[in-house]
Amino acid sequence: MTGPAIRTPRHDAADRPFIVIWEATRACPLACLHCRAESIARRDPRELGTAEALDLLAVDAFGAPCPLFVITGGDPFQRPDLMELVERFSARGVPVAVSPSGTPTLTPENLRRLYDAGAHAISLSLDGSSAQIHDAFRGVPGVYDQTLAAWRTARQIGLKVQINTTVTGHNLTDLPNIVRLVHEYGAIVWSAFLLVPTGRGRALEQLDAADVEDVLNFVYDAGKLVPSKTTEAHHYRRVTLQRLVLEQRGEDPAGVLGLGPLYQKLRAGLDALALPPRRTRRPPMQINAGSGFVFVSHTGEVFPSGFLPFAAGNVRERPLTELYRDTPLFRRMREPASLKGRCGACEFRQVCGGSRSRAYGMTGDLLAEEPWCSYRPGSFPYQEQLAPLLAR
Repeated sequence: MTGPAIRTPRHDAADRPFIVIWEATRACPLACLHCRAESIARRDPRELGTAEALDLLAVDAFGAPCPLFVITGGDPFQRPDLMELVERFSARGVPVAVSPSGTPTLTPENLRRLYDAGAHAISLSLDGSSAQIHDAFRGVPGVYDQTLAAWRTARQIGLKVQINTTVTGHNLTDLPNIVRLVHEYGAIVWSAFLLVPTGRGRALEQLDAADVEDVLNFVYDAGKLVPSKTTEAHHYRRVTLQRLVLEQRGEDPAGVLGLGPLYQKLRAGLDALALPPRRTRRPPMQINAGSGFVFVSHTGEVFPSGFLPFAAGNVRERPLTELYRDTPLFRRMREPASLKGRCGACEFRQVCGGSRSRAYGMTGDLLAEEPWCSYRPGSFPYQEQLAPLLAR
């Protein structure tokens, strides 16, 4: 193996985030089943205005290299000042990405304007390999076709594209076909998002820890075909290290890790694609809520994660740099020793830490063990081979 097994931000995560997410608006015409924001039809009059955003979202104040700045929503195209914001932030040396919704605003003209304004990348949601699956999840017909058209256009223009897939019971067995589309269309990364039960997502069918273990090992396998990562599945980093050890030993992961029939089915679907493998794997990034990651709401409230209801303050009252670096909430998020249950006892806690958002959403305790992790601390049989990977 060459290079790190797990990537870490180039600078201390307590000093600056790797990524800043700004929910520019909650306005969106879609009715997605999982929506964290419980989007609304019209813009909220309390949103940060153009001048406020440019002044208060001083991402460049963290220093160089500047954190990645992602403008999301809702649908960011509902803001008429979106292009001005992208252009002005880009002119300050801020790397800007935009996360639009698959709506009629996602036109070739708007994508070209984003690129010309200085946006580096966009992220698109693809929750099924067919219109039937994807559009049912997004709540509006035609979104699947709009998404694929925007994907093609963005690549032709020169925008980098990240594809996000929300993994729920509605698309579990469709995941290999989604990987096929990512391989065909091309993307800088495919991200499998494990649902956090907030907003509309509370009503969706939940996975269990065994299902999640199978899915994460499938994502690892998919990483040999397309650049892959996870969102709100921090124990994917644990899975990555386990799989690397097993590959070094030439052992079958399904047997050693006790993977179930879902993994076998997903793996068979992946093998049936017969896609050419990639030369290099994309190592997962070691960031977590409040540690390398910060979320700013449409009204300026600053959270360790968009899926947590705890705000450290508001950029209208205190600088973003202070809220991230110095508030008790963010400091506590960066202390693995404070974790409880299996997370607190786990040998992987420094590289994982579990989803704090899911822990709170399912238990009411911010520091509780990750509910969707089945790993028992110390149970991996090859601790001696694991130790050097954990020490990197």
